[in-house]
Amino acid sequence: MEAPREVRSDTPPLAAEALVTGATNGIGKEVARALLRRGMTVGIVARQPEKGEQVAAELAPAGGRVELLVADLTLQSEVRRLAGEVRDLLPRLAVLVNNAGALHGERRVTADGIESTFALNHLGYFLLTRELEPVLRANPPARIVNVASAVHSTARLDFDDLMSERGYSAMRAYARSKLANVLFTYELARRLDPSVVTANCLHPGVVATGFGRGGGPTFATLYEVGKPFMRSPERGADTAVWLATDPALAGVSGKYFVDRRAVRSSDASYDLELGRRLWQASERLVDHG
Repeated sequence: MEAPREVRSDTPPLAAEALVTGATNGIGKEVARALLRRGMTVGIVARQPEKGEQVAAELAPAGGRVELLVADLTLQSEVRRLAGEVRDLLPRLAVLVNNAGALHGERRVTADGIESTFALNHLGYFLLTRELEPVLRANPPARIVNVASAVHSTARLDFDDLMSERGYSAMRAYARSKLANVLFTYELARRLDPSVVTANCLHPGVVATGFGRGGGPTFATLYEVGKPFMRSPERGADTAVWLATDPALAGVSGKYFVDRRAVRSSDASYDLELGRRLWQASERLVDHG
């Protein structure tokens, strides 16, 4: 297996402060570790305080400074509270890595009335990014990195059933949320000045993080069978870290990356009207918060 390509430890960070969601396990934890090694202050978002404290202690020797923030990103009130804490704690925030995600074997609905996969995997990205945009704009050149997935290419969005009420499928709901990630990234990039804030997304590869176990018994079995062939979390984090830190990417925005290469995403992801409709629908879904 190819080892992660590390930027030299003496590479100067582009930003003094970064925020990584889903940072207590897998890809997110390794992204946070890599940014800390570059001397950055890194806010890590955890859903469970105990787990967050454990990971913060584990990451502390990497360098930089770890700031633990606790929030359930499926809940819009929690996302807004988190954003307020970030604005106070990380006023020089210039890197946002949206990574938190889940796959649920059974359909769940949040207290906001949103299907849980869509709530966390897409609206969590959307709302947190919009809430933190003023801080990112104030710290140019800032970067937004959204962790998506190649599975987005299997999805289509049904605006009459964004909440997956008609025949819920864990994989279909997950794929829809990942298509939403790519569409959101592209529409966001169109709305941003790339000299101030860039927005890019990526497929991290199939990574051995235990993520698929949340999809139920079938996914758990497939995960165990396929685990020997999966990437390590460190390798899975590589492109996200590169997008967040490499000086050569200054001004590069609105692209989808696999293994540090900009590649074409699905045809649906380039549909401008689809991107605008998703943006408008997302605004309506978070407007009541």
